[in-house]
Amino acid sequence: MSNSRTLTFNIFRYDPQLPGDAPAMVQYQLEETAGMTVFIALNRIRAEQDPSLQFDFVCRAGICGSCAMVINGLPTLACRTLTAKYSDGNITLMPLPGFELIGDLSVNTGKFMRELAERLKLWLHPAADQHDIHLIEQPMAPDEAAKLYELERCVECGVCVSACATAQMRDTFVGAVGMMKIARFELDSRDARSAEDFYHVIGTQDGVFGCMTLLGCQDNCPKDLPHMQQIAYLRRKMSRTLIGISHA
Repeated sequence: MSNSRTLTFNIFRYDPQLPGDAPAMVQYQLEETAGMTVFIALNRIRAEQDPSLQFDFVCRAGICGSCAMVINGLPTLACRTLTAKYSDGNITLMPLPGFELIGDLSVNTGKFMRELAERLKLWLHPAADQHDIHLIEQPMAPDEAAKLYELERCVECGVCVSACATAQMRDTFVGAVGMMKIARFELDSRDARSAEDFYHVIGTQDGVFGCMTLLGCQDNCPKDLPHMQQIAYLRRKMSRTLIGISHA
């Protein structure tokens, strides 16, 4: 970048823990530098202009998912968003909708993910004869391991939840992140749960049958995960399971 330019940031500010505080958009200006990301800009604003600005980050490498926010209307990761992509130099930052607000751009995705994990029982359920810790674990086929690895790349950033129209209308909807994790265990040969067990978890309007297939999760996922592929897979699986239950 040969010529520096001035960026204008319009940032949502509100601290629900501060008595009398009210939501507002506050404007900041900053000189752009080569390779600047929104994450870098926010750190500079906090260091140079306003130390009270709240936002989250850990890795700044697109791995932890902490810095997810709505940037110019689209949910994404601040650490992977270059300011250079906004030609007019105007950048509006909002917190992710659908989550409890901590303050400014910081939301409590951790609380949401924990409650989701407890609700859907998102952990491996081995068969009764696999609980002996002294047994040698059976090797996994490379194809199966590759499929599980693909689904394990989810960083729980919450972008897919905020980009989902169904999740914004109904807070009981498990969202793409929940179904992605269910698909991970459904594909795992070590998990003893049956298709019928999974049906009782996600075979409802709050699960696979509530998805409106608007592709918000697929289009905005910063890790390019195959959300719709897995949702379609689970929907077919749950439909066949429902037919089997009704004929039983």
